[in-house]
Amino acid sequence: MKFTKDNILRILLIVGAIAIVVWALPHKDKFSYDYELGRPWSYSLLTAPFDLPMNRDSVTAKKMKDSIDRAFIKIYRYDNSIPKKNISNLKNVLYANTNLTAGQRGIIVGQIQKLYNSGIVDNDSYEQIRTGKMPIVKFIVNNVATQASTGGMVSPHQAYNYLDSVLPEQNYRDAMNSVGITDYLTPNIVYDSVKSKSIIDQIYQKALAPTGVVQKGERIIDRGDIVTPQTYDLLKTYEKMMNDRNLKSGGAQYGLVGQIAMEALIFISLFLFLYFFRSRVFNDIKKMTFLMTLIVAFIVLSFLFMSSFKMAVYFIPFAIIPIITTTFFDSRVALFAEMVEVLTCSLVVTMPAEFIFMQFMAGVTAIVSIQELSKRSQLAQCAFYIFVAYCLTFTSLAIIKDGNVNGINPRIFGYFAANAVLLSFAYVLIFVIEKMFGFTSSVTLVELTDVNNPVLRELSEKCPGTFQHSLQVSNLAAEAARNIGANVQLARAGALYHDIGKIDNPAFFTENQRGVNPHNALKPEQSAKIVISHVTDGVKRADKAKLPAIIKAFIQQHHGFGKAKYFYTQACNANPDAKIDVALFTYPGPNPQTKETAITMMADGTEAASKSLTDHSDEAIKGLVNKIINTQIADGLLEESPLSFRDVKIIKRTFSDRLSTFYHTRVQYPDAVERDDEEKGEDESIEDKAEEEIESESDVK
Repeated sequence: MKFTKDNILRILLIVGAIAIVVWALPHKDKFSYDYELGRPWSYSLLTAPFDLPMNRDSVTAKKMKDSIDRAFIKIYRYDNSIPKKNISNLKNVLYANTNLTAGQRGIIVGQIQKLYNSGIVDNDSYEQIRTGKMPIVKFIVNNVATQASTGGMVSPHQAYNYLDSVLPEQNYRDAMNSVGITDYLTPNIVYDSVKSKSIIDQIYQKALAPTGVVQKGERIIDRGDIVTPQTYDLLKTYEKMMNDRNLKSGGAQYGLVGQIAMEALIFISLFLFLYFFRSRVFNDIKKMTFLMTLIVAFIVLSFLFMSSFKMAVYFIPFAIIPIITTTFFDSRVALFAEMVEVLTCSLVVTMPAEFIFMQFMAGVTAIVSIQELSKRSQLAQCAFYIFVAYCLTFTSLAIIKDGNVNGINPRIFGYFAANAVLLSFAYVLIFVIEKMFGFTSSVTLVELTDVNNPVLRELSEKCPGTFQHSLQVSNLAAEAARNIGANVQLARAGALYHDIGKIDNPAFFTENQRGVNPHNALKPEQSAKIVISHVTDGVKRADKAKLPAIIKAFIQQHHGFGKAKYFYTQACNANPDAKIDVALFTYPGPNPQTKETAITMMADGTEAASKSLTDHSDEAIKGLVNKIINTQIADGLLEESPLSFRDVKIIKRTFSDRLSTFYHTRVQYPDAVERDDEEKGEDESIEDKAEEEIESESDVK
């Protein structure tokens, strides 16, 4: 592949598509399944990839833990440094800041020492002691555990109240307040959370030890099985062990690499299909940009909906992609685009196999029922057929899984109905896409074939002969396009507009002349210039009427680089010894590039030539068709079109059959037999009365 500008753009398209889709994919930091206790398992069979311990179910485990918590004696420790430090500081403060005697100071210090000997604890611990929840505590000293009653232990607040009660004299109170006695009443019995947790975890571990082992390869759970408490805990164990292993082996990075690889394979497959089988799409950067934008945008929006609403997978209108793609391209591109969309979205759904099957059936239904979107009612029918397809596939999958339809949630069918309603927005999207990308849908082509269109109406008024010729060419081209599998609506619409350039000079074209031929007064070169100019004039008129580019192609290509042979022959005959400039008699081209424009060129030449036939027998018409088309082929006018020899053969046969129908001979009506005088007299009297009525009406006027 050469690194041309277009190829670089294609590479950027595929790299950008992969990057956006992978970025939008839901990324989970942990390996997990989506399941609920007491609900059926919605995934396929799950077997143990390694030995899994069978822990107790969560209900039993919680009961055992609650029992252990109630019986557990919390671990505390003595902090001897606190009484020593506080009492030393208090002595100094009392000596320096109060007028108490040494004996009085000793009484205060003695009472505080007594409190510390009984034990001061924090407020939370005292609350448990007060309510009877912690009658004893445990101390561990030199790995020896001892128990102590909490009966004499107090909080700092209770210690202050005690001092206030045993030392009621005012001088004691004033002294204690002046030194801030509460600052010296801090807990010396401290809760040892680390040691308590370590011991209770050991107790948990012994009490909740696995009751068995699920060996590697053994069944854990299968689709449809109810998630029991034991299975629920086993799944949690499985997820935890998988996460631990992935963390050690870099599994998260491998998952990202796998997503990139999968998306690359999907989009590369799409590009290869277009390259080998739909080159007209692959070679058109605008079409490629539109196709990739449509697919990627829909995938990202689908991810957003599915991440916020679990049941969104049932009402997201996935079939909108094949509907739009069929409208602007064809059914094969539509089917491939849909599979890209479905395979990517299957990465985030709960049941990917069922999802792919359902969306495949819906997509095929959409493509088959929307072959040529020419009116809005077709879209409504298509949405209904898709609704039926969803309902049937979902029901069949439910029967396969459960063996009956009893477990089907009726709400699902409501989601399918909402899906069908959302599909109606495809009509609006088609209109928006036409304006944004300059494409032309079959709906627009049908609208263009309305003879009340201003351009066609003007053609019928100013060039009635050309208008009739265009109608005949349109019928021929549409029938031939149908028989070879080309775009019928495009061929019909393009043929109707191919000669609109003749509106500027209608009298210079044979089909519009009425006895006077203005070419008789002109030189062949002048006549050729006027006739050839109907191509450029037609393009200007198409631009003014804002006709689609695909219609302008018919105006430019229906003569290709052919010659105005009649005037060229005149010039040659008039100047046998002179060299005639062929360029003056050659149309600007280009030659037909598509099947539809090539068919129109053939139909245009054949229909025009058929007007000069005096013998309208099947043999004469067939000979004319062969002559015209073979001449165009010999002149190289059809070399750039994608028509095959088989297509040409079918087109010739179609033209011959249609023209024979156009020029069929009517049955000659017999002359009337003379009747008797009485009947004849009655007829004459009727005619006389009719003439009298006409004369009387004219007199009134």
